[in-house]
Parts: sequence; C-alpha cells; structure tokens
Amino acid sequence: MGESVERVQAGESAALEGRLSFVEKAGYSLGDAASNFYWKTFEFFIIFFYTDVFGISAAAVGTMMLVTRVLDAVADPVMGTIADRTQTRWGHFRPYLLWFALPLAAAGVITFTTPNFGPSGKLVYAYVTYCLLMLLYTAVNIPYSALLGVMTPSSIERTSLASFRFVGAFSIAVLVQYCTPSLAQWFGMSSALRAQHSFLAHPVEWVRWFLSRDFLLLPSDPIQGWQLTMALYGVCAVVLLFLCFFLTRERVTPPEDQSPDFKEDLKSMATSRSFVVMLGVLIIMIMSFVLRGSVSAYYFKYYVHRNDLLGPFLVANALAFLAAVVITPTIAKHFDKKNLFIAAIGIGGLIIGSFWLAKPSDISLMFGLQVLASFVIGFNSPLVWAMFADTADDAEWRLGRRNTGLVFASAVFGMKIGLAIGAWVTGLVLTLFGYVPNLDQSASSLLGIRLSMSLFPGVLLVIAAVLMKAYPLDDKKMIQIEKDLAARKKIAAGEA
Repeated sequence: MGESVERVQAGESAALEGRLSFVEKAGYSLGDAASNFYWKTFEFFIIFFYTDVFGISAAAVGTMMLVTRVLDAVADPVMGTIADRTQTRWGHFRPYLLWFALPLAAAGVITFTTPNFGPSGKLVYAYVTYCLLMLLYTAVNIPYSALLGVMTPSSIERTSLASFRFVGAFSIAVLVQYCTPSLAQWFGMSSALRAQHSFLAHPVEWVRWFLSRDFLLLPSDPIQGWQLTMALYGVCAVVLLFLCFFLTRERVTPPEDQSPDFKEDLKSMATSRSFVVMLGVLIIMIMSFVLRGSVSAYYFKYYVHRNDLLGPFLVANALAFLAAVVITPTIAKHFDKKNLFIAAIGIGGLIIGSFWLAKPSDISLMFGLQVLASFVIGFNSPLVWAMFADTADDAEWRLGRRNTGLVFASAVFGMKIGLAIGAWVTGLVLTLFGYVPNLDQSASSLLGIRLSMSLFPGVLLVIAAVLMKAYPLDDKKMIQIEKDLAARKKIAAGEA
C-alpha cells in the first residue's frame, strides 16, 4: 500500500497543471450523452428494428453491418487525420461538434424511416442510409473522442474526465434503453389514441401511465413510431453537442516541429504495442457487448415471454454501469489501471457466462446477474479511453510525434468493427439456429438466443482479459512519460 500511496502522490503532483473545472468536465460529458442516443440504439435495437420493423432478414442485416465497415476502414483514419490538421480559433476537434450535429440528427431520422419499397429496394435503402448515418457519426464522434486527449496533459485527470464522460453516456443510456421501445410504441399510436392520454392536459398522470408501460398493449404503427423516436433523439443530441462545444477548451498541442506525415503517423501506431493491444481488446469487448445487447430483445420476447421486462432490464444494466463509472476515479487512485481493467472484464465475463443457468421464470436471477456483471465491467468504460489517450502520449514520448486524432479515430473504428462483427455474428447465430421473426421459436432457435446471451459473450470477455496482460503502460510508466513530455515542452519554449 505504501507503493500505491507514493504512486498516487507522484501522479497528483504531476497533474496539478492539468486540473479541469467541474463545469468543463460536465460539459465534455454532454458530447458522449449525445452520441449515445445513437450508439445505444445501434447496440440494442438496430438489428431488431431491421428484422421486425423494417422487414429484412437477420442474415442480410448482419452482412450489411460487416460489409459497410469497409467504408469505415477509409473514413475513420481519414477523419482522424483531417481533425489533427484542422486549424481554427476553436481548436482542432471542437468545431466538428458544431458543424455536424444537425446532419447527424437528420441522418438518424432517414435511417429509421421505412420506405414503401420491395425487398431489394429496402436493402439498398438500408445500405445507403446506414452508411450515411455512420459517416456522420464518425464526423462527430472521432473529434469528440480525441478532445479527451487534448483538454489536459494529465493522465490522472484524463481518467477523471473519462469518468465524467461515461456518467453522461450512461445517464442517456438509461433513457434510451428504457424508453426506446415505449417511445416507438407511443409515437406509433394514432393521434386520436394519444389525445386520450394527453401529456399537456395531465402531465403527472401521463408520466405515471407511461412508466407503467400498460400502453404497450395498445395498437401502434411501429414504422411511424421508430421514425418519430429518432427525430426526438436527434433534437436532444443537437442541443447536447452544442453545449459540449461551448463548455470545453483544447490545451495540448503537437510538438511545434512536427510536420504532417500520414505514413509516419500510421507507423507510430502500428509499432506501438500499447495501441495494438488496446485496439484488439476494444474490438473483442464491443463484439461481446453488441452480441449480448442485440439478442436481449429476442431473449425477452421469445424465451422469457415478457416484453415488458426488456426496458427495466436494460435500465438495470445502465444504472449498474453508471454506479461503477462514478467511483472509478477513486478506485483507480489505489489500483493500477491495467490490473483494474483486466479484473473488470475477466470477472464480468464469468458472470455473464453464468446467465446460461437462468430459466424463463428466473427473473430475479436474470436481473441480479445483469446488475452484478454490469457493475464489475463498468470500471473499464472510463479506463479504456484514458488508456487510449495514454498511447498517444507514449507515441510522442517514443517517437516525437503526437497524433491524437488518428489514435482516437482508430479506436472509434475499432468500436465499429466490434459493432459490425458482433451484429454479423448475431445475424449468423439467429440464422444458423433457425430464427423466424414474429413466430414462436423452435428449441434450436431458443438455444442460439440463450448462447448469445451468456456463454458466447462471456468467453469473448475472458479472451479480452487475457490479451490485456500484454499491455505495457502501467501507472508508474505513465507518470514518468508525463514528466518527460512536460520537461521537453519547457525546453522547447526556452524555459529550461
């Protein structure tokens, strides 16, 4: 414990110049809150929307998710490089929150609009609109993610900042996961039916009625409901992105003598063991989360036969994550980030695997395991982004080149690869095990759904924990890197 105290004291001393105000940290968190109106919809509902509302097969959805990642392989690093080289009075990354907020909102609406086309026309429409939505998500989320690496030079403060980020993210996740099915049902109801339960006339009674979820049994048009739900989410996201822009500042800049060189930037990442390990771990983690998140709707609809429990189940997930995120900065002061990360995903994977034991009537067991797993895994959410920022510091320390935008672009690309592979695997499993939409499922189909909810994602997280042992940047190393970089900047500024 004495060594831990010395490490904390040294880190706090090095962080003094990089302290951020509560307001700025809270302002930064609003950007990920905005992004999660889309990301959580992708993670939990988009496959269900495409199969049960839009009307294309699970296999076609999975293939689309995988094929469209080819575009991201070009778009994400290009976006990161462009952002690194953007020069405005607002900085490198903040302007993109302002410029692309409205286009992102519009793309969300048209992606979740179901056209009156035949099967081939629908598939083409899905490919085009989904690609557009992901491109605009890239244009906002990569600069936003990179902003974390330039608001402060302190590794410890970045962990705190990342925790604020995920407080914002999971606060919105609670709303998205609980309210999306309800909102889609509500907005899909006829105007006359909604008028019988007017929010403006009886707001308190309306909230009580909405939370009771009794209206899920009323007739509703899901096509209209999903379109209007995404319109509401778009308005909220625009407001939050604008606030994030106005409340944050950029402070860390690349070395003054660094010349633009895309090949050298790529080389610095490819030769960085810390970056390569983090990218591989992130992809595997997202695959696990998406596989399990995507199948949750099917699990409660066809295995548990309790559609009404999906929202509360996902909210329990998000609240448990949020609780872990809040205390992560305190925990990280006493434990090395790398070791905490490994423990979180490894133990979390084992808990998720035990979901296999739950029978349809074991509601309390399902919720208990979900809360426990989400709380344990939740520690990694702030850590992963703080550690990606550390890899940018490591590259500057080793090679004299800082490429924060490209590092975070690659991380976001890794998330999308994980999303695509997870969605593809979900579609593949559903197809191979004989899933047929909107019918009672066969024993084989239910087996595939159960495996995707338990053993498959659990094994992936354990693999990620084992791979993480190869990550070379512990807290002691980062404190030394931080000090060395600060000394170099003073020498360059003629202060030494």
